[in-house]
Amino acid sequence: MQIAILGIDLGKNSCSVVGLDVAGRVVLRRRLRREGVIKLAAGMPGCVIAMEACCGAHHLGRLLREHGHQVRLMSPEYVRPYVKAQKNDDRDAEAIAEAATRPTMRFVELKSEAQLDMQSLHRARDRLVGERTALINQLRAVLLERGIVVPQGRRKLERYVDALLAEEEIRFSPRTRLLVEDLRAEWRELDRRISAFDDEFAAQARTDETARLLTSIPGIGPLNATALTAAIGNAQTFGRGRDLAAWLGLVPKQVTTGGKPKLLGISKRGNGYLRKMLIHGARAALPTLSKGETPLGAWLRGLLGRAHVNTVVVALAAKLARIAWAVIRSGKKFDMKAATAS
Repeated sequence: MQIAILGIDLGKNSCSVVGLDVAGRVVLRRRLRREGVIKLAAGMPGCVIAMEACCGAHHLGRLLREHGHQVRLMSPEYVRPYVKAQKNDDRDAEAIAEAATRPTMRFVELKSEAQLDMQSLHRARDRLVGERTALINQLRAVLLERGIVVPQGRRKLERYVDALLAEEEIRFSPRTRLLVEDLRAEWRELDRRISAFDDEFAAQARTDETARLLTSIPGIGPLNATALTAAIGNAQTFGRGRDLAAWLGLVPKQVTTGGKPKLLGISKRGNGYLRKMLIHGARAALPTLSKGETPLGAWLRGLLGRAHVNTVVVALAAKLARIAWAVIRSGKKFDMKAATAS
């Protein structure tokens, strides 16, 4: 039994395994635990092992690669069309193996443990930011129910609440004051934890060569630099910069039929966290870049003259993604004067 491609449908406890020979016929069907998958692969000659890029796939992929196998990870949405008839784990594994044989299939680069660690830190920070936003909204609602309206802005609310709690006269009930004090203390703790993550990302950006190169790009600071490094590594998966922008969902969604092209809003596909961070960075850098006497500044001024500022921000975010790809592949810092607007 010569297996050319082994498709694995990963599960939390058990996995479905399907092996195809060189002719594409199914020669193996098994249901194993993760430890059993590793033992099976260890006793097989080198072959292509295909999996969906899901939780645990990168860790298992590195273990299987150590046994001499070629690991191919794919996005689940690219595997779905190959599922035949009723959906079950065995059919999913067979679809994964068949999809991996296609010459036009797009594969996901196997991430290192350091990349996964950095991604986990970014996800943890993003969760804390969401918790802080929810807490601030709740605090505003508590004050509004007592007739206290605070201007928009996190810092304005922070200063107002601190001044409110410092007053001797209580504008509301003693129990509500204790609640506001408790919410403010929780807010301070969240600020401290988020700041600790920011300091760690800043230190990583100073020590990692790729992240240090990315920070030379306007609008890309330590947060964006470390997030990009963790997500795309050396960017070998993308043949050109616009491929990275498309993977991030920063390009228009195309609906073309009958030879009539139609472009809609951005596709919003791919890594939503990285897309959000790049858009925030572009929004912060836009005022400065648009005033510069550079090709990029002239391009931005032209866009601002004919499009809404939010549209320009997204266009700049896509431009930053393409610049980031070029910087990573070239290994050189970004030169504003040498950059073009194409």
